[in-house]
Formats: sequence, C-alpha cells, structure tokens
Amino acid sequence: MTERLSEGLHRKLSLVSASAGYGKTTLVSEWLSVCDRPAVWLSLDKEDNSLPRFLSYLAVALDSIKAGLAEHVLNLLQSPQPPPIQTIVAVMINDMANFSKPIILVLDDYHVIHTGTIHEAIAFLLDHLPPTVHLVIITREKPDLPLARLRVRNQVTELGVTDLQFNHSETVTFINHVMNLEQSEESISALEHRTEGWISGLHISALSIQQHPKSIQSIMMFEGNHRLLQDYLTEEVLQRQSESVQKFLLYTSVLDRFCGSLCDAVLLDGVSVPGDEVLRSLERANLFIIPLDHEGRWYRYHHLFTGLLRRRLQHFISSAESVSELHNRASHWYLDHGFESEAFRHAVAAGNNELAARLVEGEGMPLHLRGELAPVLNWLASLSSKELDERPSLWVMYGSALLMAGKPTEIETKLKAAEAAMHAQGLETSSKPNDIVGLIATTRAALAAIAITGQHSTAELKLQAAEDAMQLTDGDDKTNDLVGHITPPYAALAADTHLIDRVITQSRHAIEYLSPDVLPVRLTATWLMGMANQLRGDREEAASAYTEALTISRKMKNNIIGIMAIAGQGSLLEADNRLFEAEDRYRNAITLSGDLPVPVVSEAYIGLARIYYEWNDLANALQHAQKGIRLAQLANNHDALVTCQVFLARLKVVEHDWVEADAILDDAAMYVRKMGLLNRLPEIAAVQVLGMIGRGDTVGAVMLAQRHKLYLGLSRAHLANKDTALALTVLEPFLSFVDDRGWRDEQLRTKIMHAMALHAHGENEKAVQSLAEALVMAEQGGFIRIIIDEGLAIVPLLSEVSARGEMLGYIDKLLAAWEAEKKRRGLKPVTKGESLTPRELEILQLIAQGYSNREIGEHLFLALDTVKGHNRRIFEKLHVARRTEAIAIARKLGWIP
Repeated sequence: MTERLSEGLHRKLSLVSASAGYGKTTLVSEWLSVCDRPAVWLSLDKEDNSLPRFLSYLAVALDSIKAGLAEHVLNLLQSPQPPPIQTIVAVMINDMANFSKPIILVLDDYHVIHTGTIHEAIAFLLDHLPPTVHLVIITREKPDLPLARLRVRNQVTELGVTDLQFNHSETVTFINHVMNLEQSEESISALEHRTEGWISGLHISALSIQQHPKSIQSIMMFEGNHRLLQDYLTEEVLQRQSESVQKFLLYTSVLDRFCGSLCDAVLLDGVSVPGDEVLRSLERANLFIIPLDHEGRWYRYHHLFTGLLRRRLQHFISSAESVSELHNRASHWYLDHGFESEAFRHAVAAGNNELAARLVEGEGMPLHLRGELAPVLNWLASLSSKELDERPSLWVMYGSALLMAGKPTEIETKLKAAEAAMHAQGLETSSKPNDIVGLIATTRAALAAIAITGQHSTAELKLQAAEDAMQLTDGDDKTNDLVGHITPPYAALAADTHLIDRVITQSRHAIEYLSPDVLPVRLTATWLMGMANQLRGDREEAASAYTEALTISRKMKNNIIGIMAIAGQGSLLEADNRLFEAEDRYRNAITLSGDLPVPVVSEAYIGLARIYYEWNDLANALQHAQKGIRLAQLANNHDALVTCQVFLARLKVVEHDWVEADAILDDAAMYVRKMGLLNRLPEIAAVQVLGMIGRGDTVGAVMLAQRHKLYLGLSRAHLANKDTALALTVLEPFLSFVDDRGWRDEQLRTKIMHAMALHAHGENEKAVQSLAEALVMAEQGGFIRIIIDEGLAIVPLLSEVSARGEMLGYIDKLLAAWEAEKKRRGLKPVTKGESLTPRELEILQLIAQGYSNREIGEHLFLALDTVKGHNRRIFEKLHVARRTEAIAIARKLGWIP
C-alpha cells in the first residue's frame, strides 16, 4: 500500500478510509518513514470541531515548516473584524505556496469532525492547494468533501477496507514472523477467517495467544464479531499484564495524547518506573500504542483500546481516587507546561470550575480569544446562573465570547447579570482598579463599535443608522450635515452619533477602571476610543488614543490592533495634509501585516492610492486602489469596497470618461443600498456632482448637492451656473466651520474653492490672498491634483500669485502638470466603424425628438434601467457625455435626420 501512496503524490489528496482497527494510521506512519518529503501530522479529536481552534492548530502545525504562518492566522482570528474563513484559508495557502520544498499534510481521525464550516474550509483548501502540498486524510468514514469532483479530475488516491485488510500471506507473516507465534497453517487460516483480515483483530488475537496459548481454542468460537472479539481478547491481554502496567494503561486512558512526564503526573506515585520507560516498553510490545512524533515523546492509544480502557477504569480505580482527580492532575500538568487549552478541557472534565474559570479569564488574554471559543461557550452555557453569579467575571467572559461568536443580542443580558451579581455580593463597583467593571465597559464599547461598522448589527441598529445618514434637511445646522466630508477610511461609518458617543463613554470608563497590567483589554478599549473620536471629528483625541494604543501594542510585541492604530495614525496625518508622513504610516501598517486580508490593510492601500493621486502619480494610485479592492473583497469589507469604487469613479471623471464613471457610481449606489450602507450615498453623490458639472448638467448638480448637503459640490455647481454670490453664500460659513475645528483637509479644499469664487465674483485681491494661503498648505504635502483638477479656471489665479513673487517653484510645477493634463482632457475622435445597433439607433432617434428616458421606456416597452444601459453604450461608442453631443455627432455621421 505504501507504493500506492507514493504513486499518488502527484494528486492533491490521499484518502485512507476504513473502520477502526484496520491499520490506517500505522500504514501512513510507515509510508512517511520511508518517504523523502517532510510531513506535518495533525491528530484530531472531537474538541477540534470549533473552526477557529481547528485553523489555529492547523496553522501551528504548519508553522514547523514555515515560521510565521501561525502568527498570520492567529492575528486574523483574533482581529476585531475577522475576515471570512475562506480568506484565512487563502492566507494559509499563500504561505504554503512559498514552502521551499514539497510537504505532506496529514489530518488523522478526520471522522471526528462534523462541523460544516470546517468541511468547507478543507474543500476550499483542496480547490486551491499549491503543488508543494499533498493532503492525506485518515478517517473511519467518508468525509463530507467534494470527492466526486476529485475523482473525475484524477486528484484523489483512495484506500479502503479491501485495500487495508490482510490477505493470507500477510496474515502468515504477521502471526509467525512479527509476533513470533509459530502457528500452524490451519490455525492461521482459522484466525484469518474469524477476523476477516481485520488487522486489530489479528493483533488482539496474537497478543492473547502470545500470553495464553490455549486461547486459540476460544478464538475459534467467535464468528467475526469485531466488538465481542475486541472486548474478550483485550480483557485477556489486560488480565495478563502486571498490576502496575494495568494501572498505568487504565489511568492514562483519560488522556487523548500523552508523554512520560504527563503520565507520571496522572499516576502520581502509582508506579516506580518512569513513564518514558513504560511507554517505550509498551511500544516494543505492540500494545496498541501509537507514536505521534519521530522522537518517541508523544503517544496515543489505539481508539479501540482507549474505549475499552475507559470503560474498565470506572471499575478499577480505587475509592481514594476518582476519574475526576485524574483529570485534575492532567489539568495542572498542562497548566504548568503552558498548554492552557488542554488544561482547560481537563479542568472541565474534572469539574474543577475554579481552575476552569481562571483559565477562561486568562490573566488579561481570555481563552476564547486564543482559538477556544466553542469550548469556552459550551462550558459557560453548561453552568447554572448560581454558579455564574458566584464568579461575576464569568458573566463578562460569557458576553465577550458571544460577541466573538456573532451573537450580539444576547450580550447585554450577560453584562447586566454580572453587574447584578457584583451588587448582590456587595462588591464595590466604584473602586479602582476594577477589572470586571473595565471588562464590562470594553465589551459594551466593542458591541457599539460593531453596530457602527455594520457587523452583526440588528435590524433596529441598521434602520437607525440609515435614518441618521439620511437626515438631509435644508436647515442651517451644519454640524450634522458633514457625513460625506469626514476623512476616510472611517468617515463613511459615522451613521449614528449616539453609538459613537457610547463607544467613547464606555471606552473611557474601561480605561479608567482596568488595571495597568491588563494589556490586551486596555489595548482594545484604547483603540476603540481612537476610532470613535475620529468618527466624531475629534482628531486630536483620536491621535492621542492611537499613540497610546501603539505603545500598549509594542509592550505586547505588536498585534493586529497595533497595526490598526498605525493605519489610524496614517488616516489622521492624511487628514492633516501631511501626506509624506501618512504614506510612511500606511506602508508601515502594510509591512507589519504581511498583506493580511483584513479591513485595515485594504484601507491602508486605499489611503496610499489617495496620496499617490494627489501627487499626480495616477498609475501608482490605480495600482494601489486595485490592490485595496482585492484585499477588501477577500476581507468582505463592504465599506472599503465602496471607497475603492468611488475612488475609481473619480479617476474616470478626471479622464472625462463620464460613461464609465456613471456606471461605477450606479453600481456603488446599488451596492450600498443592498448592504444597508446608506450613509455612503453622499460620498457617491459628491463624485456624481463632479460628473454632472463636467457634462454641463449644472441644474442636476445643484439639486443633487443640495439633497446631500455637499457644500463644496453645491458651491462648485453655483459657480458653473455663474452665480458667484450664491457660491460665496454657501462657502463662507462652511469655511468658518472647518476653520473652527482645525480640519486642515477641508480647509485646503474650501480655501481653493473660495479663491475661485472670489475671483469669479470680481474680488481679485481676496482671491489671490486665499489661494496663496491654500498653496502654502498644499506645498507642504506635495499636493498637485487638488489644484489642477480645478481646470482652466485656476490657471489665471496661479499666474497672479506667481506674479507677486510667491511660491514660484511650486507654481511652476503646478502649471507644468496642468499643461500635461490638458493633453489628457481632449475628447476621443469618433469613428464610423463603431456603428450603433438597430435598437440603439431607435433610442437615439427618440432622444433627438426630445423624449426623456422614462418616456423612451414607455414608448419601447423597456425598463428604465435598460434604457439607461443603452444610453451608456451609445455615449461610449460616440465618445460623448451629453445628449446634445450625441445628437450632433449622429447627425454629422448621417445616422439620424
């Protein structure tokens, strides 16, 4: 069989499937011992049905081949905004693709896995498995994987019962040469018939014969019933072991995996021979013990043997001891050796709730944040309210774990129960520090933050966010109308000021109460404080919080929240027009993350795209935007995807590609409505206004800007309408507003627009002064596009500032960029080769007759969206942006009268 496994290495998967006792694990182990590829072996148990735990263990196992892989995966799993599971698996696949030489990945006992998401993750892994990795699955039953597809593609080697069972010659070799029993041909044939080639049956029979030769007669009485044969013969084997070995086998059966010192700890003073020596002697005796590593340090028992030992343990154990005590000893050994997850499982099995609780709390890093979410939740759910009340911190852990599990509606109940339990015990909640109070506040802050970003938010929260975003009245209160102007990446999330205030209040409360050494929770609360203050527009407070978060993160040797703080600093520096420093922060975040597909990384790439755009490096801007899109898609980051779409549409507007810009923006608008991100509509509308003005639709631009309270867009539309007084009426109060808040990015944009409005209004001196102030701000950040995007209207003003001897070098650079830009702004020539379809000609004729889109749809019985789609294609073929241009060109070409 090893030859078949070796022959199948060119395929993706080797599936070794048979019921218990057919030597599946032994076969694969023997094959690996002679195979020239390194192997990663992961033995699974029922506790591994938690997907985060499964992926964590898999990553740690693969880390032995490539250091750093586990860190990448654990960072993703512990992220406040974990990406989809396929994304995490994709990261593992990318790392595996970089292995220096081919490896074999073995998943043993896969039959214990029944979680659908794990099957999906493995199916995704198989679909994208790099050629450097061969997967082996050892299982008692066929796994829930796309085997039919793999068979059709010749991508799987399958070994089953008929392949694994011993034939006659193998049975002879095993009985007479491996076990040295010297049985007759008749006896061997009888054994073969009774066991039906079942390897464990032969093994058990051989051990029984070896120690009690007459038992061959008893064996003949069985009719191949594996369970009866197993029970009878194994008991025969056990009864012939020394009392100390029996005790060793029975006591250590509570362990899924074991080493010598762990066995010693479980038996306490029960044996005089060290555990390592006992294990080696058991291995030499073929007593159903399986090595798990090449060093002979870790072992497990055969599953059939384990089941029997555990059933007999209850009858064997002395009155002075108990199975719970054995689990308790194992738990303490694991704890002493740094295996908190295993320590927790044995503490739960021992009923040692005190120890389990300490392990769940994790001295600042709760256990559920380290891949043990499902076991922790299951244990907490098993406790009574009375047991939870006795330790209020467990209520908080319960709420925090539910937050990680995506069950926000159950969280507040748990947090209130914690407060009630503290009050009932007379615990002072106002004393500081008080880590329970701090944990409650941090969990509440995180819950509000998740609601803001749209993750797991309830229908009520989504509705509230949408209503807040759409409060676009015509009143004079400018404070609540700036949704579209706060600097990305977080501006678009600011849909509910009450939720933002709650994040800030609870984060501040948490920081106030948490002990200084509870670093993980303090880090989370501090970052949340920074994020919420940035959303609210309090940039100084946000910067202070991000700096503190980064300090804490460095004490913890950095993690994903530290990277988020760095990216937050980048966005604040960008908003402060300090583009060179912002670029450094974004790049630092990307470097530290290793391009992990998490929201913060996609946002960093988008930030770089905006910066390169302002520096007039359009190729680099597009490249970074595309990278941001790819990572946003992998991370399922809806907000970042919208930001990328809007940015790409902005590039199309610059190129006067109105048709493509409209198409992108229409898609973006549909997407935000579908995803419930209605607070992003003003940002989309801002670029639509630019497109409308560029095409000459100033009336539509005014209406759209007014609807979304886009002050700069509205003033630009008024200027395009030659209504300079109205443009200044809009601009001047808005300029005062952003000056008061020190929002330098909005100051720069508004001062440039203000200068243009003053110039058009005839106030030339004020205009030059305003532009000169703007240029001082712009030069420090290396801005180019923000000036030349204003087009021909800005050139005279630049010349006048230059004529006064100010900013000469910078203005020359801007004018040179403008000259290069003019070449890019011409309309493409129309060729007759791009003929319209009959339907498009029909629609163009109706357009020439003055029909609206809706009227065309009614006339031709077409949906409005279909008419708009035809319009886009007509405009694209004619390389125009307006109906009047399309009609003029079509008439010139003779396509319409």
